[in-house]
Amino acid sequence: MRDEGRRRGVDAGPPFGVAEVTGVSMVPALLHGDRLLVRYGGRLRPGRVAVLRHPLQQDLLIVKRLVERRDGGWWVLGDNPAAEGDSRVFGAVPPELVLGRVLARYRPVTPGRQRSAGVTLSWLFSALRPVRSGRSASRRLRAR
Repeated sequence: MRDEGRRRGVDAGPPFGVAEVTGVSMVPALLHGDRLLVRYGGRLRPGRVAVLRHPLQQDLLIVKRLVERRDGGWWVLGDNPAAEGDSRVFGAVPPELVLGRVLARYRPVTPGRQRSAGVTLSWLFSALRPVRSGRSASRRLRAR
């Protein structure tokens, strides 16, 4: 994940930022290349998608779904069960490493490509979507 906003704590800087998804750990909710609107310091609860610092490599930002609050922090999982790199590997994430919650995702336009009116219209309808809480997904993921 690449953060195009400031990498910062909750107290400093603007409350919103933009991040880019790399990888497939959050498929189908988020795809490689999606951009995310992030609310730093936003309200966290199970089912929400969040941007956080990787607990073992804190210069790396990752995006995961918050499953439940445990002793030691948040248990987080990717939506793609085949992908690794979540709490099944590194355990609970300390709360100070959870930077904010994802409000929406958008798919950028690929520059330099000619598009038909139909393709452009289709992109407009699908490009921006809110990232919803997955309470049912949270329960399903917790049951693993």
